[in-house]
Amino acid sequence: MFDVSTTVGVVGAGAMGRGIAQVAAAAGHAVVLADARPSAAAEAHATIAGALAGLVTKGKLDAATRDATLGRIAVVEPPAAGRATIEARTTLVDVGAFARCGLVIEAIVEDRAAKRDLFARLAATVADDAVLATNTSSLSVAAIAAGCPAAARVIGLHFFNPPPLLPLVEVVPWAGTSPHVRDACLALMAAWKKTPVCCSDTPGFIVNRVARPFYGEALRIAEEGTADYATIDWAMRTIGGFRMGPFELMDFIGNDVNFAVTRSIYEAFFFEPRYRPSLTQQALVASGFFGRKSGHGYYDYRDGAPAPEPTRDEAAGAVIVDRIRAMLINEAVDALRLGVASAEAIDTAMVAGVNYPKGLLAWCDELGAGAVLATLEGLRAEYGEERYRPSPLLRQAARDRRSFRS
Repeated sequence: MFDVSTTVGVVGAGAMGRGIAQVAAAAGHAVVLADARPSAAAEAHATIAGALAGLVTKGKLDAATRDATLGRIAVVEPPAAGRATIEARTTLVDVGAFARCGLVIEAIVEDRAAKRDLFARLAATVADDAVLATNTSSLSVAAIAAGCPAAARVIGLHFFNPPPLLPLVEVVPWAGTSPHVRDACLALMAAWKKTPVCCSDTPGFIVNRVARPFYGEALRIAEEGTADYATIDWAMRTIGGFRMGPFELMDFIGNDVNFAVTRSIYEAFFFEPRYRPSLTQQALVASGFFGRKSGHGYYDYRDGAPAPEPTRDEAAGAVIVDRIRAMLINEAVDALRLGVASAEAIDTAMVAGVNYPKGLLAWCDELGAGAVLATLEGLRAEYGEERYRPSPLLRQAARDRRSFRS
């Protein structure tokens, strides 16, 4: 269905859109890149040029390949007549520019109405067999597809930021997506040298759902005064083996972004206690303490600000790791139980998407389902909260001494 002769359209020239455009062009496709904001696509093209120049300087790319990649990306400005209303209509792009595209990927604002409007206009412009993909990280693909004619060609292709560097792509067919479209997208992502995993159209897909306790449980530990931010981060890095601790990672992502995703998933799951947002994070967002990009978050990044020292108590740190890890494993097990994805896909997603030290289901096998269950049951007994409710599948695995990955 797709080959290098397929022209790829990308709507939205922010960090995600320009990264996807770079990946597609590097794979040999002609790319059409557009944005509702005047000059945004041109600025994105310049940013891509700078990134490729950096690769040439490092010896990872030759100049001829750089020039060929850049030459494949055509930028499209929004219609001049509509520029005055761009802020009101984020989807105002020249959809006619995508008429020849066999695949169009949208990476615009996380607003369902805006995405539906865009897809409806694209569907009336592109060929009948062209595929329309959304890069949404938290919205229902089905809800986006609902207003689109020939909705069987709509699918989710969720890249991770930055797309040129992170390998994972969650391929998300909704109930009405054609199996042919699903299989073609999986093959295309592999051809782009990505690591595609197929998952169902449920809130958060794999990564944003399974990862919630990494942040949420760390916040609970800090809120109850068990340990401070620096100590929790130290424990998760040094003892848990994670590349970044939860608080430094939230500051890196942006607390506004992280909080918005948590709220979206919490509400989409009809206020499931496991995903309840934190009042601490809400207060930081309300204060404009977004993390690194604002200069202050859980940590102070301003010039001269001292870095807080953790309490390096290995026994206490191990308790922190056990608690957060058990919550993560429980979430992965429950995602498997509910058919979100296969065991292999879940583990692959958490390693390739967020750099976990190992797959959570494989980690459960290593620790023993009984040990993980005991941690959760101890937390549930102590706090009396449903957020610590073990997955029925974890109970079964502990009872039957069953593994998830062997």
